[in-house]
Amino acid sequence: MKVELINHTPEPDRSAAHAALTCYSEDIPAKEKMSKEKIEEILNKIKESGHHSVIEHASFTFAIEDVSRTLTHQLVRHRLASYSQQSQRYVDIEDFDPVVPDTIKDSERAKERFDELMEKVKDTYVELKEMDDVPLEDARFVLPNATKTNIIVTMNARELWHFFSLRCCKRAQWEIREMANRMLELVKEKAPIIFEEAGAPCVRGPCPESEEFFCGEPIEQNG
Repeated sequence: MKVELINHTPEPDRSAAHAALTCYSEDIPAKEKMSKEKIEEILNKIKESGHHSVIEHASFTFAIEDVSRTLTHQLVRHRLASYSQQSQRYVDIEDFDPVVPDTIKDSERAKERFDELMEKVKDTYVELKEMDDVPLEDARFVLPNATKTNIIVTMNARELWHFFSLRCCKRAQWEIREMANRMLELVKEKAPIIFEEAGAPCVRGPCPESEEFFCGEPIEQNG
């Protein structure tokens, strides 16, 4: 898996702080020079008050490579985002290298069965796409969820906060959790104030899950 931040709003913290000031000022304070301390003061008040719409002015674009279709099926359920994914309709996936869960890697019997099936899938895919009457878009129907894919994702900071709350949690599926944690590390470098307490809910306080779904292993809180 490779996760790269390829574009973002310049000075995301400052942009959000300017947006917040605009809401409560007679003039648009876009050119006002603000110190880091002032920006932090404004954004902390915004987070405390729940006026989170102002952080929507900051957006982030990620290039994500070599993740499974299992992951992207979960990812695109986050609807307040933009996605551009590698097409199995137009891209020949003959040399696909599947994502293999550790539980399968660590079991000799499971790995043997998995590899056998992947080889059969690959052979069938190649056979189908070479038939004159089967287009590539139909041959792809045999490809598994383990097939690797690439995707470009753009989210604003508010949606990323929501995304991190769900996908950085230890109850999230392992692959998307790993991706979310890498994304969080990247955005914290660019917007340290906005994302200071972003992540699983237990980073900020008690777990909101019921006793039935509580993982019992809260993530260590900041500070």
